[in-house]
Amino acid sequence: MNFRLLPEWAEQDAVMLTWPHQATDWRDNLTAVEPVYVQLCQHICNVQQLVIVAHDDTLKTHITQLLLTNDVDLSRVHFVVTPCNDTWARDHGPLTCASLDNPAELTINDFTFNGWGNKFESTLDNQINAVLVKQLAHSNNQYQAIDLVLEGGGIEINEHGTLLTTRECLLNQNRNPSLSTDDIEHVLRTQLGANDFLWVDHGYLAGDDTDSHIDTLVRFAPNNTLVYVKCDDNNDEHYSALDAMEKQLKSFTTHTGKPYTLIDLPWPKAVFNADNDRLPATYANYLIINNAVLVPTYNDSNDALALERIQSAYPSHKIIGVNCLPIIAQFGSLHCITMQLPRGFLAGGPK
Repeated sequence: MNFRLLPEWAEQDAVMLTWPHQATDWRDNLTAVEPVYVQLCQHICNVQQLVIVAHDDTLKTHITQLLLTNDVDLSRVHFVVTPCNDTWARDHGPLTCASLDNPAELTINDFTFNGWGNKFESTLDNQINAVLVKQLAHSNNQYQAIDLVLEGGGIEINEHGTLLTTRECLLNQNRNPSLSTDDIEHVLRTQLGANDFLWVDHGYLAGDDTDSHIDTLVRFAPNNTLVYVKCDDNNDEHYSALDAMEKQLKSFTTHTGKPYTLIDLPWPKAVFNADNDRLPATYANYLIINNAVLVPTYNDSNDALALERIQSAYPSHKIIGVNCLPIIAQFGSLHCITMQLPRGFLAGGPK
């Protein structure tokens, strides 16, 4: 295969959001969470286009009014009206590859989403990408549905084709139980153009339903850099696992055999909901857009330090904090609710 999954910092046409609604688990929290979505829309539309998946026309009308009220440039907003179970666009959204010979040629990969191992109903979410591609994608782009359970939050890739993931997620028996490590790597080489693999064996977040998605723990940055969460509280339940993860990251080598540059992110204080469930607050769950990085914050004393560390990983980008306390109430964060669509994805966009 001569196509490769694009790193998140590649130039983008748009970001995709799937909007929360009354038929989702967000129903009791919509008044708190919708302002966060609006804020994301504002930041995204300042630099690129936006795709919003709306459950029905009534919701589309409601969202349109919200965006108008908050001065979002609607000329940059594209709607896809189709039923959806939930809002985790990172995991039901498309994974887009570009030709290594001609970056203008894209392949849009539609992997199977099964609600993180059949934990939640996902039939409607699993149908979104086909509708998205039919309505908005450039006709030159290839589209393929792939019979492999894979979520976007479960993998990271860099500019050299090295793919980063966790064994706990990709090799979990609730995803692709008949496939071995070699089988999974073969599919990811074939469909995503990966040529090297970094398998993380340690690390998790309490309250995370994804079986340790890599985007909650470790992220790639340009120039062979890994950005990761570090727990400095040895009384915290996460300390041992994240300490073991850090040791493993220090042992990883790049495609040229050199150690990665490591940038550790601070540990926010524990956040709990009304039922005393710990929520998965992590600074690693940031979104890269054109010339900016949107970073989840939690009204925490370490917010400023997290922004500073992420700035060092992406020195040419503007770093913008977004209060994601309402988002983690549903056990995810900022990166989890978004999916970037690279340059050339949209019809009418530049090729």
